[in-house]
Amino acid sequence: MSFLTSAQIQQIHTASLGLLESVGVKVDHPEVFQMLCQAGAKGDSDGVTVRMPRALVAQSTEAAPRNITLADRRGGAVQVGADGGTVFWGGNALCVARGRDRREIGSRDLADFTRVLNALSNVHGVVGTSISDYPPQVRDFVGFRILAENSTKHLRPVIFSSDGPRAIIEMAEVLSDGVPLADQPLVSFGYSIVSPFHWAHAALDLFLATSGRGLPMMVNAEPLAGGTAPVTLAGLLTQANAEALSGIVILQVLESGRPCVFNLGFSHLLDMRSARATSGQIQDGMIAAAGAEIARYHGLPSASWISSDNFACDEQSVLEKATTGMLHALAGVNIIWGIGQIETEVTLSPEQAVIDNELASAMLRAQRGIEVTPEAIAEDVIRACAESGDFLTHEHTLARFRDEHIESDMAGPQRREDWEAAGSSSLGERAAERVEEILSTPSEPCLSEEQSLRLREIEAKWIRKLAPA
Repeated sequence: MSFLTSAQIQQIHTASLGLLESVGVKVDHPEVFQMLCQAGAKGDSDGVTVRMPRALVAQSTEAAPRNITLADRRGGAVQVGADGGTVFWGGNALCVARGRDRREIGSRDLADFTRVLNALSNVHGVVGTSISDYPPQVRDFVGFRILAENSTKHLRPVIFSSDGPRAIIEMAEVLSDGVPLADQPLVSFGYSIVSPFHWAHAALDLFLATSGRGLPMMVNAEPLAGGTAPVTLAGLLTQANAEALSGIVILQVLESGRPCVFNLGFSHLLDMRSARATSGQIQDGMIAAAGAEIARYHGLPSASWISSDNFACDEQSVLEKATTGMLHALAGVNIIWGIGQIETEVTLSPEQAVIDNELASAMLRAQRGIEVTPEAIAEDVIRACAESGDFLTHEHTLARFRDEHIESDMAGPQRREDWEAAGSSSLGERAAERVEEILSTPSEPCLSEEQSLRLREIEAKWIRKLAPA
């Protein structure tokens, strides 16, 4: 399915190019400002605002690869991008909820949540977050160490300081065991523009610090419809497209050919009754789907974020994530954040993560569609079984049912009497039991002793430098 025609995308893109040429973007970094001007952007006398000609935008989008590789620490890698492929990641937040109790995330909470994600079959990447028991200037690389200790999946730190990326790259090189990170991208990065049209110094520092290594970078446009962008979805997409394109230009000027993710799927609506951002409304799903279509128009990978606006893991959170998330998947978003996310991305819920893993399985199955081949049509099987009616024992059924059907790990018993005998548990109760099962089971070490020691040494060195006692 699609929400935008090719002509409509072209109309949006033409308006975005006009904004980049006339309004431009603020670039709070003298070095990056100068590099952009040398590449053909037109800098204002204020030394901050740059206007980007259409030719520079086109050159930059053409330089960025169509697809990116995301490696894990089990020796695996997936390629996603304009040519297809979808993976699911966790998300970052400020709080964690178990049932209806919520608190600020601490380092133990991040470790437990990461362990839960590591056990879920449809989650490919784990994401860092704020941890309240460490100073802000060290939370990014301490969080990265916690991710590495508790998961072998792709690692996506969230950056809180200008030196954090340098510490994280040092740690990532320990994890790669001598293989260049460009050849084995175990880690990727990302940052958001401040809407409207303002790249802050922290974002540009991250772009610079991680350039030259071929590491994927996600460019996030997060305008708020009716708040920091037009209230109309088309207006929001026009501004978001321009903002993300400006990030692609900056990254390609710093490192031509760097893998980039073009992300309009972090955009939100502003609820006019509560003045609160939303993420679980159907329009949020439509924006993410349209953002994927625009990314494919540019020949770039896409991303989005699924969350619920609800405060707890319950029927509402499942409803909102199922309805919006299916739009993301059917539109072919490449990297879908938000496994376990509720409260408009403020809170992480392990129980929701377990349920979201089931939703991800359904979304991926829907994305695959219906195979129509002579083998799938199975005319010969129908002829053979027409009289007996026994398709169950036919070798065609035995050979193909596991690929054709998906089985839920969280569904209750299929017969009512069995469900009642098992305690008549709800989906939420079964999810809570699964979380406890994961956390009570001893996990295999995710690091060698040497890697663990090296990460701790690097962490201690940077803490002494950035947050001395």
